[in-house]
Amino acid sequence: MSITAQQLAELMPDATQVESDEPEMESSLHYVQLALLVSCLEWLWRDRNDFFIGANLTIYFNRQQLKNKDFRGPDFFLIKETEKRSRKSWVTWEEEGKYPDLIIELLSESTSEIDKTVKKDLYQSRFRTPEYFWFSPDTFELAGFRLSQGKYEEIINNDSDKMWSETLGLYLGIYQQQLRYFTPEGKLVLTPEETAELLAAQLKALGVEPDV
Repeated sequence: MSITAQQLAELMPDATQVESDEPEMESSLHYVQLALLVSCLEWLWRDRNDFFIGANLTIYFNRQQLKNKDFRGPDFFLIKETEKRSRKSWVTWEEEGKYPDLIIELLSESTSEIDKTVKKDLYQSRFRTPEYFWFSPDTFELAGFRLSQGKYEEIINNDSDKMWSETLGLYLGIYQQQLRYFTPEGKLVLTPEETAELLAAQLKALGVEPDV
């Protein structure tokens, strides 16, 4: 019995309900680093509703993966010009065909080679992701690449040893052995907790005791 493409699509499960299939972070260093990348950007862009951040979340980019998952998603990815809402995974055909605008992989001993070869090629050639970075929470190795004429070209550090991200409009660099964001002026992008601490210190300097 033959079946049309439309009939096949109707038989498939609702892809918006497909769960992520990512393993847990490999170490506490990886977990803390991932949480830091997410919380800082969410806080900085707290007044925006036009982006989605994926953290250790699967990206499905063809329907066959619903049955045979041949790729696990990035540690961190950003998609702009989309609705900011919770998702169980990122399913490209349910999201107007959108792929990540920026990806960051956290290197580990078991994933480093794949992140630097197989995944890099996938992000360059299939995803066409404009910017790709990797960082090792263990060795502090940091590298960045920007898509140029279909190929990744390495992003060169500035005089302050930071890499400019056109996608973020921010610098990426290492601060206290962690990957952090920096403003175009070079100032550290703070977490909500760091912002509160700074405000408390400023109030105390003015002779005002902040509420606990």
